[in-house]
Amino acid sequence: MHKFNVSFTREIEADTAEEAALLLYQELAREAPPLHYLIMDETKRATGLTLDREKADEFAAADHTADPGNW
Repeated sequence: MHKFNVSFTREIEADTAEEAALLLYQELAREAPPLHYLIMDETKRATGLTLDREKADEFAAADHTADPGNW
């Protein structure tokens, strides 16, 4: 199994870093997750990735912990 760092960027106006984090948390709790990500692999190679909302929602609805390949 490989390890990846997954990140996304949102520009948020706030008075403090904590407020910015809380505003992002609030946004993620209310809205659909982001579709655009920056993925960095173990070799530090970065790749931009945009997910298809329909496919991402279908994947998210499945229980992937039941797959023995994930153990």
